[in-house]
Amino acid sequence: MTLYEELVWRGLVQEVSSPDLVDKLNNGSVTFYIGTDPTGDSLHIGHFSSFLMAKRLKERGHNPILLVGGATGLIGDPKPNAERPMITVEELDYNYRKLRKQVEDIFGFEVVNNYDWSKEINFIDYLRDFGKYFGINYMLAKETVRSRLDIGITYTEFSYMIMQALDFLWLYENKDCILQIGGQDQWGNIISGVDLIRKKIGKEAYALTMPLLTTAGGTKFGKSEGNAVWLDKDKTSSYELYQFFLNCEDEKVVDYLKYLTFLSREEIEELEVKHKENPHLREAHKALAKDVIVFLHGSDEFKRAEEITESLFSGNVGELSGKEIEEAFKGITPYELSADKNVVDLLVEASICSSKREAREFMSNSSISINGEKNNDLDFIINRDIAIDGKYVIIRRGKKKYYIIKLLT
Repeated sequence: MTLYEELVWRGLVQEVSSPDLVDKLNNGSVTFYIGTDPTGDSLHIGHFSSFLMAKRLKERGHNPILLVGGATGLIGDPKPNAERPMITVEELDYNYRKLRKQVEDIFGFEVVNNYDWSKEINFIDYLRDFGKYFGINYMLAKETVRSRLDIGITYTEFSYMIMQALDFLWLYENKDCILQIGGQDQWGNIISGVDLIRKKIGKEAYALTMPLLTTAGGTKFGKSEGNAVWLDKDKTSSYELYQFFLNCEDEKVVDYLKYLTFLSREEIEELEVKHKENPHLREAHKALAKDVIVFLHGSDEFKRAEEITESLFSGNVGELSGKEIEEAFKGITPYELSADKNVVDLLVEASICSSKREAREFMSNSSISINGEKNNDLDFIINRDIAIDGKYVIIRRGKKKYYIIKLLT
């Protein structure tokens, strides 16, 4: 396949501004950029597909630039249903530095900050040199603006489109950048840059957008949606990432393999067949998780995520370290224990059992495991001597229900 044919097969092409771009992608070497505003201190899985698109182009001989919007981040791209809260200059600068390092470490892209050139533009020059190229009717027709007209949009947000177009013009003139890529929700802003370049300097630039990464129900992944899966492993551990992909919707797993991995067409089609024949084995899901985690965090992190998963599945939780317990049970609030406690009393106090009678029944039936080992000793004492790393005791009731006891110092 040509590069463009592969992108289409993977479902990564939503819109292109000109058919001429196809030949340039297949046979040329173009400088292009992709942008993000530093509204958070890490990229998330919603960004990942777009940034992998840039990586795919780079591997075929094209030159990527990542723009982190130190200027546009102070304004905020209009959301469809509400105004974004403004963040402080200090927070924005912190986020910028975190994102820059993350992108350089993971992708190796050149990073630029639009604040560097935007800060020198005064208001009169902004209106005379750029604003005059944007008709109000033209701006109102853009989806990012039109969707907000009923509930209202501020002049500040309204100006965002011009600021993004200015970025494209600056990169065209100073970096020979002729293409901007982004998610499909950025089409209007990107095209505004293409139009500004044509009107102001009489040159041709190009736009390419990709479908957004979504659930089967069409919900996108992101901070605003409250379902962000972060690329920073300190915010979303490799184990959490593994579980996210292992449990993703069956009807989306092949799409995610195309969007988020560098597996070949033959490998993906083979996994698709296996998934259809034996979906319970989750081979496609596991391949997806492996490829993404190894790419982001390395093979050791993937092996660790697998080992934690296997320990939980087999019940051998005593093999886990304290840090691994914190990762594996991140969503469970531990019961805090300040003194030695009889196990029967603890089972009731921690709401693991409803009564001492029930607790004794579960213990006598060997339905209670402590740190991975079945226990029917009614006189057993929970204390620091048995705690993992002197801190955690894991109690399992039955086959699936886990409870965490945290021993206080």
